[in-house]
Amino acid sequence: MPMEKSVLSHDLIIRKTATADVPRLLEVFALAREFMRRTGNPDQWHDDYPDEALLLDDVRRCDSYVFESGGRIVGTFVLREGADPTYAKIYSGRWLNPKPYATIHRIAGTGEARGLVHQAVTYARNHYDHLRIDTHRDNMVMQKAVCKAGFVYCGIIHCRDGSDRMAYEWPVNRE
Repeated sequence: MPMEKSVLSHDLIIRKTATADVPRLLEVFALAREFMRRTGNPDQWHDDYPDEALLLDDVRRCDSYVFESGGRIVGTFVLREGADPTYAKIYSGRWLNPKPYATIHRIAGTGEARGLVHQAVTYARNHYDHLRIDTHRDNMVMQKAVCKAGFVYCGIIHCRDGSDRMAYEWPVNRE
């Protein structure tokens, strides 16, 4: 069965991640961790995050995607439908909308393509009308990108390991 692809711009496409892509994703995440360290965010993703087992689980769940440019993987993200357990409780704020949502996780790029957050959000909005996303308080690059993409800061959530994340929501369907 052919793999569905969406053309995002002149030569940037998005497609589901295949198991064979996981070694390249490990390289993408290593580059992303180095970028985060250089831009003042050394603590969000440690050297073993995300590991191969987590990436393979994302592929198995069919919610991992890659960005390709010129036939080369230049980025990745997860788009997961359904309630995220770490979003069940929000501190120092509130969610805008209690309706079902999808969450964008683990956006990472090699630096070879720009605007991946915008492209992931555009793709997600074409599939879901209610989105959430989070990032580390030191990840100023991502904070700026998600706000520019139209997300609204809602408060703090806690990851499974207990660390804080700044939580954002796409402000649609407010009733």
